[in-house]
Amino acid sequence: MAFRRGRPSSDPFAELGLGAGATADDVRRARQRLAKRAHPDVGGSAAEMQRVNAAADEALRLLGATVEAPTIDPPATRPDTPETRRPGGRVGRDHPSFTVEALPAEAFEAILIAASILGDVVDDDPPYRLEAHLTDAPRAWCRLDIVPDGGGSTVSLTVASDEGATVNQVRDRFVVELNRLDWTDDGPRPRLPS
Repeated sequence: MAFRRGRPSSDPFAELGLGAGATADDVRRARQRLAKRAHPDVGGSAAEMQRVNAAADEALRLLGATVEAPTIDPPATRPDTPETRRPGGRVGRDHPSFTVEALPAEAFEAILIAASILGDVVDDDPPYRLEAHLTDAPRAWCRLDIVPDGGGSTVSLTVASDEGATVNQVRDRFVVELNRLDWTDDGPRPRLPS
């Protein structure tokens, strides 16, 4: 069921397209799914996004779940493991690093695919932030911040590596993978072998 445009419903679960028995996780997934259509960066409007957020917040309150404000940095509750820990080595930042000729939602999807090819996605906040551990030599932790920029997206890159990876090396790896993607009307996807 899709997000209801028009007059707001008095039932936040119905507003989110959820039925009886929905859980807090269902509400959070519905908010994320609906944001992909309601957010102003993907053709929605600020009013639609506010309705989605208000319905999700109210549904979470009714379920007795904690309503969290959006964060820029990953939550402190994320487990501190070698897979999620930022290396202690040299940190570099490139702002802006590169551009993607797509709105943030589509640019985020492409960067998510590239990060999955290059390593492991550690944390993401669609469509504006993604953290990943690159698993090829040299290994590195990176954070990509995506900002709308005149019909496209500007990406800033922060890199930390115990193995000496530089921001330029990581940027070049992402650019190569982004250029390898098959950009269709349905969005970016990995190219199939010929």
